[in-house]
Amino acid sequence: MLRHSLISSSRSLLARHSKHAAMATRAMSAKAAEMHISHPLSHADVDADPKTHDIIEKHAKYTLTTYGRPPVVFTHGKGSYLYDVGHREYLDFTAGIAVNALGHSDPEVARILFDQAKTVVHMSNLYYNVPAGELAEQLIESTRASGHFQASKIFFSNSGTEANEGALKFARKVAKVTAQPGQENNKFGVVSFVNGFHGRSMGALSATPNPKYQKPFLPLVPGFVHAPYNDVAAIDQYVTPETCAVIIEPIQGEGGINVASEAFLKKLRSRCDEVGALLIYDEIQCGLGRTGKLWAHQHFSEHCTPDILTMAKPLANGFPIGAIMITDKVAEKIVIGDHGTTFGGNPLGCAVASSVLRRINNPEFLDNVNRNGEHFKQQLESIKSTLIKEVRSKGMILGLQFTVDPAPLVALARERGLLIITAANNTIRFVPALNISKAEIDQGMEILKKAIIAFEDKTLNVTA
Repeated sequence: MLRHSLISSSRSLLARHSKHAAMATRAMSAKAAEMHISHPLSHADVDADPKTHDIIEKHAKYTLTTYGRPPVVFTHGKGSYLYDVGHREYLDFTAGIAVNALGHSDPEVARILFDQAKTVVHMSNLYYNVPAGELAEQLIESTRASGHFQASKIFFSNSGTEANEGALKFARKVAKVTAQPGQENNKFGVVSFVNGFHGRSMGALSATPNPKYQKPFLPLVPGFVHAPYNDVAAIDQYVTPETCAVIIEPIQGEGGINVASEAFLKKLRSRCDEVGALLIYDEIQCGLGRTGKLWAHQHFSEHCTPDILTMAKPLANGFPIGAIMITDKVAEKIVIGDHGTTFGGNPLGCAVASSVLRRINNPEFLDNVNRNGEHFKQQLESIKSTLIKEVRSKGMILGLQFTVDPAPLVALARERGLLIITAANNTIRFVPALNISKAEIDQGMEILKKAIIAFEDKTLNVTA
């Protein structure tokens, strides 16, 4: 039944789209009309391999539905491309949501996974292992060498959400042992920012001020307040003597690719010092080379450094791993038993991450991220559409903001062979593999331009 429903739905959607496109074409210029007609749906959902529907039916029967997914099933990938059950090729501008920094099926990552799996995969944190120690050294020393953040210690987790949870726990512990006598139980406030995203577990969710995510799970963890992003004047109002931590993304990813200002981060740093709060940078999406530097906050001065930095997504190019990096003033307050994890810091994940970090933290690699990121930005800025409002970017994290909700554009691009994702505030987010080529960027732009023409047709007809 689901198969028939999907086919019927896809045909219905295609029929409606065709009707709208035909009406809009009559109003388009001859050049635009020619472009629209010359690029049919090469990857139409309705034309998916029949096996696709069998796989989707199995998912629907046995897995919990918490994601709204299109009727496409991918089987493998290579570099910046993914391939579905029917062997159709898709150019991937999402990289697993900023995870596959070195692309899909990277040969070196595959080799290290294989070699380490033959040695030891897991032994718990009851014992030391070699790869975890080596990765910790790499992260600390490379961070110290590349910027002003005086990182001291690492705690390994399994994900970005877990890294943020640990960071918040550390901040509350530090506040308890450093608060003035009698204030130990009052200093637990956490400030996060509008349009921020820090995860879906209860603590991280409490720091993510999105009613869509929070409302079904109220009440959340107490003590969280949400301040306006990039509003220097509001900082003193929100960051008070009762605040134990401020958590912020130097560049908001899901929030719409919003880049913090130097003045804003500098004021946060000084205000945290005034009230005895810790400054936490969530660089889970914007860190590890995504902006053309090892860490996003390194685009700012020494007066903008954090006390804690969280990381995850690209660290092992898709193998689950996260980490919390802290300074001495935090590390000396955390003792045995304060935090733990079963899988965090396992030899397999750390061995892969060590290789990935070495390749990303290379001047030539980062220079290429900057060059291709600028080329990507210029290509986005060259797109002419009355629906486009602004392009925002830093390195290889880019946002194309529209005047209307661009969600339909995701399907229009996908059915032409390009994978993109949305972000808040009517924004399309581009976070491709960091080693994507200019030729691949240009290929994707040609598809995107044609999808935007179809999106204009659809939008103009809906509003007419």
